[in-house]
Amino acid sequence: MTLSSLSTLRRGRVALLALPVALALAMLPAQPAAAQDAPPATAVDISHDSFTLPNGLRVIVHTDRKAPIVAVNIWYHVGSKDEPKGRTGFAHLFEHLMFQSSENNPGEYFTPFEQVGATDMNGTTNTDRTNYFQNVPTTALDMALWMESDRMGHLLGAVDQAALDEQRGVVQNEKRQSQNQPYGQAWEVIDRVMYPDGHPYQHSVIGSMNDLDAATLEDVHQWFHAWYGPNNAVLVLAGDIDVETAREKVTRYFGHIPAGPTMSQPEVDPAKRTESTRATFEDNVPQTRVYRVWNVAQGGTADIEHLRVLGQVLGGSRSSRLDRRLLHQDRLVDNVQVFASGPQLGGQFMIIASVRDGVEPGQVEAAIDEELTRLIAEGPSDQELEQARTVLRAGFVRGVERIGGFGGKADVLARCTVLESDPGCFRTSQERIATTTAADVQAAGSKWLSSGDHVLVVVPGERSIVPEDPAVTPDPFVLPDPDPRYTTTPSQVDRSLGVPQTTEFPELQFPDLQRATLSNGTTVILAERHDVPVVQFSYEFGGGYSADQGRPMGTSSFTLGMLDEGAGELDALGFAGRAESLGAQLSAGAALDGGNAWLSALRANLDESLALYADMIRSPRFDQA
Repeated sequence: MTLSSLSTLRRGRVALLALPVALALAMLPAQPAAAQDAPPATAVDISHDSFTLPNGLRVIVHTDRKAPIVAVNIWYHVGSKDEPKGRTGFAHLFEHLMFQSSENNPGEYFTPFEQVGATDMNGTTNTDRTNYFQNVPTTALDMALWMESDRMGHLLGAVDQAALDEQRGVVQNEKRQSQNQPYGQAWEVIDRVMYPDGHPYQHSVIGSMNDLDAATLEDVHQWFHAWYGPNNAVLVLAGDIDVETAREKVTRYFGHIPAGPTMSQPEVDPAKRTESTRATFEDNVPQTRVYRVWNVAQGGTADIEHLRVLGQVLGGSRSSRLDRRLLHQDRLVDNVQVFASGPQLGGQFMIIASVRDGVEPGQVEAAIDEELTRLIAEGPSDQELEQARTVLRAGFVRGVERIGGFGGKADVLARCTVLESDPGCFRTSQERIATTTAADVQAAGSKWLSSGDHVLVVVPGERSIVPEDPAVTPDPFVLPDPDPRYTTTPSQVDRSLGVPQTTEFPELQFPDLQRATLSNGTTVILAERHDVPVVQFSYEFGGGYSADQGRPMGTSSFTLGMLDEGAGELDALGFAGRAESLGAQLSAGAALDGGNAWLSALRANLDESLALYADMIRSPRFDQA
């Protein structure tokens, strides 16, 4: 967007900008005209290069120069699905152990990153993979790669009995915390029912307390040798980096690490069920909650994308069918959510409803079944289908505005490479969603959701304890020899010198701000970028909590919180539906001495989104209901 286009908007929509509004558009440097004109307005892609080291480490590089930072994201292709009986919880335990000291860094792992101001730093484990990620200043990239390579190639000398005992205790306490939360045991109960004995997804990611207690130092060392070699990892560098620089640095820090064995992956098995089952679980919870779940297609399939669209229509938004029926029309629930997930071996489709006090759960279940059956039989309307596709696309676009963190560009590239062996698999996923038809939704729903569901009703009462699986002696864990095709390069780093010190930091270059003043005195501030087709607006004004003096406390916050609960001719549901059909996000809120109204709009729908934004600010309904 440019100031000239804002002037055009001003001439075409005088009423829209006749208010004290500051427009803070997403701040990136302006691109050359040729670069601006190259992609169509709605094109979203993540360009990338790739190479593989002789030891098997796959490296994906995405160049994004908008800020002097690099996202470092490494995925190991090991998760709870790879744990045999007797070793459950090992993948998650190792996630914790790898945040401890390594052989050449005896201190706390986080310390060097904190000293350079790293952000989005974390590690996670799920059924299919373990990942570590951080965003660092460009000048701290050597430090980050040194640290990641030290825990990949030089860890076990620091994993002694004391470290194992400490992290085993941390993991066990994490499990207690999770189980002690309201409804915290529901997920483990559901997985035990949904998957047959021996299925890799039947046990929880965090594992059995008994298996963790039984783990020996030799067991965990062998687990590391099996899964954490460079040939079982993908490293993504995204940001202020190019492929040649990446190749030189990654080779320097990782090239000497020998490959581990090539471990087999379990066969894909969605474990589709044919019989419907149900159970009731008593727990110390404030209200009844109904879970209904099906096993469905795995990630990387057209069916899982079609089910995501179905889930969005059924219950993925404020204006969805279940929200309208259960929350607003019949007032049977306090909230309802629907989602489809697609892990490596098989996915799940889940509906979760928190039953309103005084309502029989059977009423909720009957209404859910009625709406689901109708949707599969009749299919979504054209408007519902377009809205669902737009919401899902907008979520992806907003995620890849960031280079790192959950859902950022590095995360997308790593997931695609590890789970689908194609860094660009997101293109196929987005294309499938964009071209989903009503018939596709009906076919996927009929195939996967017509039978085989399990209903779990969690009711208030005395707390039930899910028993731990008993410890068993695991089968012998004999590792194959590493593939001889993998080789190493000579070490180029003297690790006895310790962690590389970052002594210089890049200057942050903000874009030139363009300013204009409208005829009514409104100041417009514009910062341009053209990487992602999203435009952000923030209307800033004085007041806030301090303006509550002489009024009931909270008046300012409550007033602004009501702005998106209907405006102009649209009631609350109509407003939400209109925003979602545009892929727009709107909100408002107050702070101590001011407040703001905020819009995030897809560039393709900018005019319509701005019109809705104007209604929100100028004509809120404040309906009594």
